Amino acid sequence: MSALTGARFPRWYDPLDDRVCRAAWSRLIEPGDVQAWEFVDEHGAGPALRCLVEHQAHPLVPQRWRVRLEVVEPVRDLSVVARFGGTFVVPGDAEWPRGLDDLGVTRPVGLWARGPVGPASATARSVAVVGARTATPYGTELTSSIALGCTDAGFAVVSGGAYGIDAAAHRAVLAGQGVTVAVLANGVDRFYPSGNDVLLRAVAESGCVISEVPPGSSPTRYRFLQRNRIIAALARATVVVEAAWRSGAQSTANHALGLGRPVGACPGPVTSALSAGCHRLLRQGAVCVCDAGEVIELATCLGEAPAAEPVLTPQPHDGLDARQLRVYESVPVRTPASLDSIGRTAGLDAPSVRAAVAALVTRGLVTGAEGRWVRTRPGSSDGPG
Repeated sequence: MSALTGARFPRWYDPLDDRVCRAAWSRLIEPGDVQAWEFVDEHGAGPALRCLVEHQAHPLVPQRWRVRLEVVEPVRDLSVVARFGGTFVVPGDAEWPRGLDDLGVTRPVGLWARGPVGPASATARSVAVVGARTATPYGTELTSSIALGCTDAGFAVVSGGAYGIDAAAHRAVLAGQGVTVAVLANGVDRFYPSGNDVLLRAVAESGCVISEVPPGSSPTRYRFLQRNRIIAALARATVVVEAAWRSGAQSTANHALGLGRPVGACPGPVTSALSAGCHRLLRQGAVCVCDAGEVIELATCLGEAPAAEPVLTPQPHDGLDARQLRVYESVPVRTPASLDSIGRTAGLDAPSVRAAVAALVTRGLVTGAEGRWVRTRPGSSDGPG
């Protein structure tokens, strides 16, 4: 299979085959190449490819595109990803996530995807949960709780497949038999970091693993940073659980804010360096979220059923007015007291105390004998004793 060089085009080249030509462009360019996106958008993937080859010596054609012409073999790349049960999704496909279109001139030319659930289906109702690679036990536990709660509410969870918060989010969703999406900075034919190989294979077997770089591509710092914009664009909302002052998770949050997506941050100890980034986001206007219910509320679209309110345990003093509450709190728990003693503690006159005690007796909150009063024990209607 010949490479894209010279005036002769390889047999795979068909200007009308948008998928193959976009696969070629994904090999030619780096993620987030605005000039390339505009070039492809203006001419179409196929004609733009022909223009590049025929005018590769033109000074207006960027050198960064020309240097990879000899290694462009999209049919081989498509065959490689197909061997892993994957595919290459392009704009216009049913499984193209519409949220990516909001990226405008930084939208990827296509997505390499692997897993039983397509990218659009997996992310139609999703939240991004991201954070520090060196997560604390607090961050890991909170992440697991949030991710599992979102799963129970029917949300998919998008993250980056990294150590720490990302891994905790993926694991919790898998434990809850939900759908999770890992967005990689390398090809979907390999898993990075290697320590998460088993985890990412599990994600690929039940959810979806995606990348905008073709098979065989290695992760780089630049690709990690660009990967974050895709995480933000795929999800309805982004939540940062733990993040240092300078963190890739903050990059994801900033992309989400730029797209007009809601951003939540979890507060942590003010002495923790791994919560400094979250506190910074909160000062910049992110929403404070502490549990899955608040995350779901953040990600719930107008017209959808809101997250269920937490079930609160009824308290004995619920419904008391201010005066009754003062008297109730002044009635001893164990040793019965006289009305005068209760009045002194409450700072109320005798008529007010008598009226309040009568109301408390009616509600079963106070019992008395021989002019002395004590709070009723929970579950008991007996007198003091």
